[in-house]
Amino acid sequence: MANADPLLLVLKLANDAEEQAALLLKSAQLECQKRLNQLSALNNYRLDYMKQMQSQQGQAISANHYHQFHRFIRQIDDAIIQQNRVVADGEMQKEYRQQHWLEKQKKRKAVELLLASKEKKRQVVEQKREQKMTDEFASQQFFRRHQR
Repeated sequence: MANADPLLLVLKLANDAEEQAALLLKSAQLECQKRLNQLSALNNYRLDYMKQMQSQQGQAISANHYHQFHRFIRQIDDAIIQQNRVVADGEMQKEYRQQHWLEKQKKRKAVELLLASKEKKRQVVEQKREQKMTDEFASQQFFRRHQR
C-alpha cells in the first residue's frame, strides 16, 4: 500500500464529505416536515375553533365572548403567519442543503472519474509493456530457431 494513489485519500475525503452533506440534507428535510406539520396543526386548530363558533350560531352569545373569539382567531392567524415564515425558512435551508449535497456528490464523481481515467491509462501502459515483452520473446524465439 506504500504506492497507493493519493487520489484514493481524496476520494475517501470526498465520500465522507458527501455522506455528511447527505445527513445534513436528511436533517433539514425532517425539520421541514416537522414545521409543515406544525403549520397544519395550527390550521386545523383554527378550523376546529371556527366550527365550534359556527355551531353556536343562532344562540345568544355575549359581546365579550364574541370579542374574545375574534381576538383569539387573530392570535391564531398571527401564529399561522409566523409559522408560514418558519416553513419558508425551512424550505430555503432544505434547498441550500440539497445544493450542498449535490456539489459534494459532483466532486466525488469527478474524483472517481479521474481515478478511472488513471486506471485506464495504467492498463494501457501495462498492456503495451506486456505486448512488448511478448513481441520480444517471440523475436528471440525466431532468432534462436534460425541460428540453429
